[in-house]
Amino acid sequence: MKFGYMIIYVPDVAASLQFFSSAFGLNIRFLHESATYGELETGETALAFAANELAAMNFSTGHVSAHSSPKPLGIEVGLVTEDVPAAHARALQAGATEMSAPSTKPWGQTISYVRCPDGTLVELCTPVMHKSGVTHD
Repeated sequence: MKFGYMIIYVPDVAASLQFFSSAFGLNIRFLHESATYGELETGETALAFAANELAAMNFSTGHVSAHSSPKPLGIEVGLVTEDVPAAHARALQAGATEMSAPSTKPWGQTISYVRCPDGTLVELCTPVMHKSGVTHD
């Protein structure tokens, strides 16, 4: 088994791609001509967006749309950076809402949380050193 991609269902795929590009510096890899599916350049595992109408086609009982939920969903996208305060400020300037300002955790990692206009919860964090001595980023 291999983790291939994460798809976030959103009201406007192009807008979400553009926001992630502006707020986090991720390049747009692909936007389907129908504008109902797109991907960002995120390395081996793709971060993708699909239109809510595709979710309606896939899930006959419906789904919880992140943008219409008053609270963030119980899932986050984690983006690793060496400079969390700068990344946090850039995300806010691009239109994100602050959920938690940058802070240093007892284990030494700096973390902040923002919520994107499409409702996606994003954790911005520095790399963390695991007990094995391997840096996770």
